[in-house]
Amino acid sequence: MELWIDCLIVLLILTNLKLISSSRLSACIRVVAIQGVLLGLVPLLVGSGDLTFRVILLSIVTMVVKGIVFPWLLLKALRSANVRREMEPFVGYTTSLLVGVGLLALAIWMGRQLPLPAPSKSPLVVPLALFTIMIGLFAIVSRRKALTQVLGYLVMENGIYAFGLAFAHQEPLLVELGTLLDVFMAVFIMGITIFQINREFDHIDTDRLSLLKD
Repeated sequence: MELWIDCLIVLLILTNLKLISSSRLSACIRVVAIQGVLLGLVPLLVGSGDLTFRVILLSIVTMVVKGIVFPWLLLKALRSANVRREMEPFVGYTTSLLVGVGLLALAIWMGRQLPLPAPSKSPLVVPLALFTIMIGLFAIVSRRKALTQVLGYLVMENGIYAFGLAFAHQEPLLVELGTLLDVFMAVFIMGITIFQINREFDHIDTDRLSLLKD
């Protein structure tokens, strides 16, 4: 079982690195979709005790919402915005990959400093969660396109979700589903915002919005 958990964590780490090293927005959306499906498997593997209906339901809802619904909304927004690539990010892709490796090392170090309230099936769960949060935040601040920043927000929420699985195995299902609903509404609103920005200004580069004058 531990081997499968470690393989899953490695795949999730690779999705984070792929996100910040790719300029194609459609590829980035698919990477986030894959990450959502993989995250849906996390409760089945790292949860304490036997599988329950609550855990299985949480995994199914996570995979459907994060792996299908969110990517579909973002792909629809991508087609409406008529953009394909993030051409001139604030931080280049090679540099971003190097930053990602540094953040991974930092997350592993920080994960070792945090004592777990309950034993985990893998010591890499907390570093993975911290690394995913960092990558999401980095994507938000280092990219120009509003759509890429939405992806960064989703990845950061994925990290928070993984962190919650490591620390709060007994969290009520209602709270977990409520979190997913909040994220769903946030993505929905941001999708509308992207469409409106593109319709009014013919681009979705957020840094150019600072040039607007009254």
